[in-house]
Amino acid sequence: MNISVFCGASRPSNTQYIAAATLLGKSLAREGHTLLYGGSNLGLMGVVSSAALEEGGHVVGVIPSFFSEEIIQSQPVSELVRVASMAERKEYLIAHSDAFVALPGGIGTLDEAFEVMVANQLGLSQKPLGLLDTNHFYQHLMAQLEHMEKEGFYNLTHAKYLILEEQPDRLLQRLTDFKPDPDRGHVAQRLRHKS
Repeated sequence: MNISVFCGASRPSNTQYIAAATLLGKSLAREGHTLLYGGSNLGLMGVVSSAALEEGGHVVGVIPSFFSEEIIQSQPVSELVRVASMAERKEYLIAHSDAFVALPGGIGTLDEAFEVMVANQLGLSQKPLGLLDTNHFYQHLMAQLEHMEKEGFYNLTHAKYLILEEQPDRLLQRLTDFKPDPDRGHVAQRLRHKS
């Protein structure tokens, strides 16, 4: 599988996040998955990609060309894809991946994760998104989704594509085992069938 890992360029002070990113990168490589990610060697991006490469994994870095050449070339990868913008990077990662993992991170990580969630909600895709819940990082987000449903802004039935796990190995297994809903397809196809 091609698995995109959404993560930031910040290096957290809590070493649990670093250990989890390392284990995820190694597990991706050992299981024969291709890692796609944001292309930097900074923060958790560098941790997960380096771990995958050390285990002999295939790593695709997708990086906007407006970064300096030094930054672009700073992380050894199996394959480097240059894109024009952050939006194009996100679009590339989503289009070329079978599943996604969001590591604990900041607003950029959430932006990428929400893009996948919206596509699944609209029926534009049926790709699972795994939240690596290290140190219960995503519990507040899950509570917010429940609050959104209570207030009438979200339907938690769409969360079937959202997988919450604390252990990287267990998360990868659930992503691998995920089966899309045969009754859900592209929005345009569903609308054509109704007319």
